[in-house]
Amino acid sequence: MGTTRRKSGVLAAEIEPYRQWLLEQGFTPATVRALLRNLSQLGVWLQERGMTGTVIDAEWLDELFAQRRALGRGGVPGRLGVSRLRAFLDERGRLALMRPEQPTALERLLAEFRGWLFQERNLSASTVLRYENTARRFLTEQALRDGALRVSALTGADVNAFLLRECARVSAGSAKGRVAELRSLLRFCYLRQLLPLRLGAAVPPVGGWRLASIPVIVSAADVAAVIDSCDPTTLQGARNRAIMLLVARLGLRSIEVARLELDDIDWRRGELTVRGKARRQDRLPLPREVGEALSAYLVQRGELVGSRRVFFTCRAPRQPIRPDLVNDVVERACLAAGITRFGPHRMRHALAGQLLRQGAGLRTIGQVLRHQDLATTARYAKVDLDTLRGIALPWPGASR
Repeated sequence: MGTTRRKSGVLAAEIEPYRQWLLEQGFTPATVRALLRNLSQLGVWLQERGMTGTVIDAEWLDELFAQRRALGRGGVPGRLGVSRLRAFLDERGRLALMRPEQPTALERLLAEFRGWLFQERNLSASTVLRYENTARRFLTEQALRDGALRVSALTGADVNAFLLRECARVSAGSAKGRVAELRSLLRFCYLRQLLPLRLGAAVPPVGGWRLASIPVIVSAADVAAVIDSCDPTTLQGARNRAIMLLVARLGLRSIEVARLELDDIDWRRGELTVRGKARRQDRLPLPREVGEALSAYLVQRGELVGSRRVFFTCRAPRQPIRPDLVNDVVERACLAAGITRFGPHRMRHALAGQLLRQGAGLRTIGQVLRHQDLATTARYAKVDLDTLRGIALPWPGASR
């Protein structure tokens, strides 16, 4: 203990708790040893300055490691390493509370808008984040004047100028999203009496008509190839295979896969609860192939404390996956299978096309994909080109 105390300074008593804290998050022993050295360096640095380490200013960590980096010392942690040490010290009550800065008028307005989207619109966290990002850009570019937020001075010209810039850099589909997001912000500002006029009516529509395009359908062979590219004997391979089977066999969206919890799987009844858009919940039958893949992954994953989510990252710190990881999983599987890259949404299209070829009606397909509007499902009526050729009327003056 004497050696440990000399090497770790005033923070020697925190070495073992920090070790356990890191191991619980899934870090390898080698990574744990490296991170423990950072804590020891901080303890010695504090001791040399006659400090007890009972209360540690968060800025001291940046100062210490900046000095070591300037001297060319090895083992200097990066941003993530410092953030982990800071989080541990905060949990142990040793980190000094930093006085929060006063929020700006823009931040206060965005916070109110965020709360309104959650409470009044019942939107998901990812959708709220998208709406908030658009609101932040619009207000920063069009309503900030000399550091002051002037929402009441907004005009239709400001709205059009912002949308013209957005449409020049994004696709038609994304531009339609900007329109919906901007209209929501302007409606909120009008309801809060921050705007004297209903400027939402000044937001122009974006060209791009529904059912104008044919969904791109991935072949069943390509779907099978990406699933088979996963090695189920490894933790990552078992996880990726279970994720892709949920998308390919049940048509789950990326966010629905990420939200899946252990309590959503009813093993006895062979059912799965899906947490979809607008906090909607649906129960789907759990195919044997999907259930076996989930079971194989959960056995390899083991028990993880602190969350009931099914899918976790494979590297430390172990934490629930984000929806964008599902896209990464599918694209990496395409690369491994040596086929043209596609995303998880194309696999939903492939499921709809397969059901259509098997004789399922549009209403059935809509129920499987959990569409709220049958018009959304109607676009899949165009993918069976062979059947459409058989029922199409000849063009006047032309032979079939």
